[in-house]
Amino acid sequence: MPDSSSDPLPGTDLDALIDDATTTADVKALSAFGYETRYRLVRLLVDADGAVRFDEITPYVSISDSAVSHALTLLCDAGLVKKQKDGRSRSYSTTERAEALVEALDRTR
Repeated sequence: MPDSSSDPLPGTDLDALIDDATTTADVKALSAFGYETRYRLVRLLVDADGAVRFDEITPYVSISDSAVSHALTLLCDAGLVKKQKDGRSRSYSTTERAEALVEALDRTR
């Protein structure tokens, strides 16, 4: 039986590799994928060619406009989606991080 008190990665200081801010940001991003609606919104935006207007997004999900808005706000807060305002209109696009996460999921499926 292995010694549980030994360092699983000899010579590695996990606290030095992943600080609290990095851990918080990563968990927030991964948690955003934990709900089907948010995941579907990210997939939709990753597959889109450029920014997508809010009114073009809503027909693709079967939830209220306010729920879509809330989900997009959470995705923005998690660093997965960017919001651009043009007067009263809003458009959304994915970040490089969201694209990399979706690509990783696709590649490892």
